[in-house]
Order: sequence, then structure tokens, then C-alpha cells
Amino acid sequence: MEDIPTDRITAIARSMVQHDGIVSKISNNKVTVALKGNINCDACNAKAICGASEASTKEIEVQDVSQSLGLNENVTVLLKKSLALRAVFLAYVFPFMLLLSTLLIASYYYEEWVAGLLALVVLIPYFIILYALRNTFKKEFKISILKTSNL
Repeated sequence: MEDIPTDRITAIARSMVQHDGIVSKISNNKVTVALKGNINCDACNAKAICGASEASTKEIEVQDVSQSLGLNENVTVLLKKSLALRAVFLAYVFPFMLLLSTLLIASYYYEEWVAGLLALVVLIPYFIILYALRNTFKKEFKISILKTSNL
């Protein structure tokens, strides 16, 4: 087996968001991982808006796992940081900008309460579109799993 240089491993680790977890369910080619509390969330700049650091039970479903994994096995879940930032943008930043811009534009033409209601209603189609594209996002936001040793 070929040794990978330490600096290359460090560079790869810096470009990925890592989260420790335990395999909680295995079915066909899908593995469900229950995430543990993550020390990386403490150093993350987006932790205030992410929600992953505050959620009590977090599970991620990973498809097409090439490794043989067993129940209750320790694993590390990996996602590219650029994809993580894109997910935060799509889930939090863009809807906020959409809400705020709709509120500002509508308040020029309508009464304040109508503008506020319209700004909230505009979010409904946005999140319906995100839900409709969930399979596309599953393919695009490729999550990887690595076995970790039980030391």
C-alpha cells in the first residue's frame, strides 16, 4: 500500500468538513449515520446559523457506500467545505435575502402588514422548489464515509 504524504493529508482535511458518527442503520445501499457532537463546530464561522451544533439528534443518510460497515461502527462523515457553504447559502442566506428584498420592494407599493405577509409567502415556493430538487441535491452534495479505528 502506498504512503500518502502528510502534507497532502493535511490539505485534504482542511478542504473537508468532518463529523464523527456511529452507523445506526443499514439497508440496501444506504447507510444512516447518527452524528456525535463535533469539536469542529466550535471553530466554524457559520455555527450560529448552521443549526448542526445545536440539534440534539442528527442523522445523515449516505448512499452507495463501497465499504463494508457494521451497525454501531465508528465512522467519520466527510463533505467538501465548498459544498457545505453552498448548502448554508441555499438553506439560510438566500431565503433571508429573498425575504428582505421582497419586504423592501413590497413595502413601497403596499401597506406594511401586506408587505410582511407577501415576504413570508414568497418563501413557500422557494422551499417547495428546494424540496422538489432534493434528489438532485443528494447527487450533488456527495457525502463520504470513512471507517475510524476504535481506539
